[in-house]
Amino acid sequence: MGTEHVLAIDLGTGGPKAALVDTDGHITASEFEPTPIELLGDGGAEQDPDGWWAAITAAVHRLLGGGHVAVDDVVAVSVTSQWSGTVAVDAEGRHLYPAVIWMDSRGAEHIEAVVTGKVNVAGYEPRRLRHWISRTGGIPSHSGKDPVAHILWLRHERPDVYRAAHAFLEPCDYLNARLTGRQVASYDSIVAHWLTDNRDLSAVRYDPQLLEWCGLAERQLPPLVPSATVVGEVLPAVAADWGLAPGTKVVTATGDVHSAVVGSGALGDFEGHLYMGTSSWLSCHLPTKRTDLLHNQAALPSAVPGRYFLANEHEVGGGALLWLRDQAQMVADVHEANALAAQSPPGSNRVIFTPWLNGERTPVDDHTIRGGWDNLSLTTTRADLVRSVFEGVAFNSRWLLDTVESFVKRPLDGLNFIGGGAQSDLWCQMHADVCDRAIRRVAEPQHANSRGAAFVAWLALGRRTLDELNRAVTIDEVFHPDPTARAAYAPLYKEFTKLYKAHKPIHARLNG
Repeated sequence: MGTEHVLAIDLGTGGPKAALVDTDGHITASEFEPTPIELLGDGGAEQDPDGWWAAITAAVHRLLGGGHVAVDDVVAVSVTSQWSGTVAVDAEGRHLYPAVIWMDSRGAEHIEAVVTGKVNVAGYEPRRLRHWISRTGGIPSHSGKDPVAHILWLRHERPDVYRAAHAFLEPCDYLNARLTGRQVASYDSIVAHWLTDNRDLSAVRYDPQLLEWCGLAERQLPPLVPSATVVGEVLPAVAADWGLAPGTKVVTATGDVHSAVVGSGALGDFEGHLYMGTSSWLSCHLPTKRTDLLHNQAALPSAVPGRYFLANEHEVGGGALLWLRDQAQMVADVHEANALAAQSPPGSNRVIFTPWLNGERTPVDDHTIRGGWDNLSLTTTRADLVRSVFEGVAFNSRWLLDTVESFVKRPLDGLNFIGGGAQSDLWCQMHADVCDRAIRRVAEPQHANSRGAAFVAWLALGRRTLDELNRAVTIDEVFHPDPTARAAYAPLYKEFTKLYKAHKPIHARLNG
């Protein structure tokens, strides 16, 4: 067993990683291939599924061609991907339209018609709200960014695609269908559709009433299978193309949130972790199913069988640095951004950046809010602007931490930090200072999703227990709050939350 590996496929919004992961969660080797995203002026966000597959194949060819492990030692493929997207496919699994991804808000008006009534509570018709929360733990967002809203948009705006579709799949389940020829979803991958009864984690099923309200039939959605199970074998043609052994197992696919939870090394109840990729979130496992409708977060089925985790999300995390590079063109790369940010003092000379560049999901569900800089002056420097972007994301993390701790009714004892953003020492320390919590950077933080996907495979194959996997995760470094920086950030954080309240009505008028 010491030489066995999982081929983990991690399809992020910016492109896929392919990694070889051993039974202890160590990344033996990895490859990355970028993929483009098409942002449309009407709130659309699409990607080409064939582009995903071509990029994954290119990364796998380089990875397996490197001779890092013997072919027969790759015992399973485990897929994780960007979550809350929709791929319409025919009976053979061929996509009929570009993937409508998690950033797409074009279904907002169509889901609004389903979840609202003449009298509403928190924006929802009370009877439907009660039923939705009791069954799923959540309810479709008004933002239109959930898969059920994508499906309704296709029904109204692309009726030919809707009629031709055999099923609507999450991106990760679409990739599994191409790997195995089998169209299924797991108890955890399907959750963001808000169409399943999650009260019994041993028997999650579609809820007939929710399907009826949305005008959908169960046959339009993939059959459900338990989390962390084997769903099939790699198709012979794919195995030959990728260089895998015939009969290589494929396990249930997971959304990126789920795999990060598992790969964070914080698998016990109330053990917190912070993820910083293109988006970000702050989560922990919970012993029971609960919902915080006011702040758009809920306990949902985990990729670990029989467990719930707290689901929430920031629309933009590390994506703010990509915007700084690609759109604002203020830095050439993340390394320059880190170097520039270090030249400005904590607090960025009181420049505040709000990172709501694509709206926000948690702790406010607001698709019209937008970001930007506040308190600029003629003395503001480029370093101040760049550092304030790092700090604005950290302030947003603190806002979410306050919301999470209020929900779980206890302070979190530090946070395991994962995702590409955790590679920045500056950002790690900044989060410790802003959040006033120890930040524990997990080793190889940029590979947490790949590690989590591999852990799901080891559970599915019976090679490792949950306790063994949790102990296998190594903490690279611990960052403790600095009292001086913490004092500098405290008043700015208060103003940060006030900026949301001040900007909300303005941005609603501008972007509604």
